[in-house]
Amino acid sequence: MISTNQLKYYSSLLHKKFRNEERKFIAEGKKIILEGIKSSYTCEVIIAVKTFIDNNIDILDEIDSKSIRVEVIKNQDFNKISDTLNPQGIAAVFHKEKNNKSTKLFESSPVVYLDNISEPGNLGTIIRNCDWFGISEIFLSTNCAELFNPKTIRASMGSLFHLNIFENISLSSYKNVLKEKGYKVLCSHIKGTNIFKFNTGSKIVVIFSNESKGPNNEILNLSDEIITIPKIGNAESLNVASASAIILAKLTHSS
Repeated sequence: MISTNQLKYYSSLLHKKFRNEERKFIAEGKKIILEGIKSSYTCEVIIAVKTFIDNNIDILDEIDSKSIRVEVIKNQDFNKISDTLNPQGIAAVFHKEKNNKSTKLFESSPVVYLDNISEPGNLGTIIRNCDWFGISEIFLSTNCAELFNPKTIRASMGSLFHLNIFENISLSSYKNVLKEKGYKVLCSHIKGTNIFKFNTGSKIVVIFSNESKGPNNEILNLSDEIITIPKIGNAESLNVASASAIILAKLTHSS
């Protein structure tokens, strides 16, 4: 049985300040939580309403196999820890630190670097796209949306739990490392080399920047080549998450 103080503590994790202080976050929804408890993230507790438990007996076997504590609470109490308008009735508290996260950076290819992706929904969708195309390393600049924002987690649909994602990374500080390891840095932009005519090469870091502001001068100076998705119609720009899917499809399926 969760006490009033415990409920208040868990609801505080809806706020970035407390997520950072406690090094924990809340995830909601059956699919996302199943992905989470199968991953290398430690789940502290699962909180659900009785109707969800009664209608989803299948999830209990997975939870029991992990020996995770389950707390059943009233609907009105669940709303206090939920970030959605129509919650499914299940949430989980995870520790931020991934148990087997690699401490080595730039160990795969392609690698994705996200610069100032300010919308949590876009960030989560790009993470999901990366997971689909087999990207294992993602680096976030200091001005990106928060990785553990509930909107980011929902948009990732659980993919956040699968990948090695590093926050607050300045790509310029790894300039020499990238050169030593033989990486070529590509920057997606409104103008550049047609991605469909681009010769991929071996090791790639691809940068996606804020869709309204575009890449800054530091990013452009770091880049070996600017790439773009050629425009045919009249739209002013392409959503950065949509652009990432197109570019990653090309980079991961080139011969």
